[in-house]
Amino acid sequence: MDLVIGPLDLSAHVDEALAVQAVAFGLGPDEVAVRRQIVLRHMTYPGARALGATAEGELVGFVYGMPNDRTHWWSTVVEPYLRALRNDHWLDDSFVITELHVHPAYQNRGLGRSLITTITDAAAEPRSILSAIDTDSPARALYRSLGYQDLARQVLFPSAPKPYAVMGGPLPLCRG
Repeated sequence: MDLVIGPLDLSAHVDEALAVQAVAFGLGPDEVAVRRQIVLRHMTYPGARALGATAEGELVGFVYGMPNDRTHWWSTVVEPYLRALRNDHWLDDSFVITELHVHPAYQNRGLGRSLITTITDAAAEPRSILSAIDTDSPARALYRSLGYQDLARQVLFPSAPKPYAVMGGPLPLCRG
């Protein structure tokens, strides 16, 4: 089966993308509805862009991100954690990976790696940051293999049931 990665008009395909995220991340309908509004708002920010992965015309993975802005909600939440560890400079001149999800049926095929390296290859910023659930997971192992390192751990987001880690890495990312 051929997997194709290319630009994604995320605003036009938000429901397809969130269906992938819901399966990959275990989200219910209420959470998907909240995230839908967030994604649509994010796609209006300067420099926001998305890539999708399709198999036989069906979206099976996506990534989106944007140049980081300290005034955005995510940055305001993580900034005190980063500042406490003298890592808050990572919020400047960084491309933030906002979401990266691959349908479970297509995981462990290098798709997540291809999505994140392709989107960051086009970034003008010298580094990238992201947050991931703070546990040993395949996602965190992927990020580490790409050159991301922990900048802060046990970061608590309002309404998130689990703590997150904020990770950062220099661009271009390691190819492995």
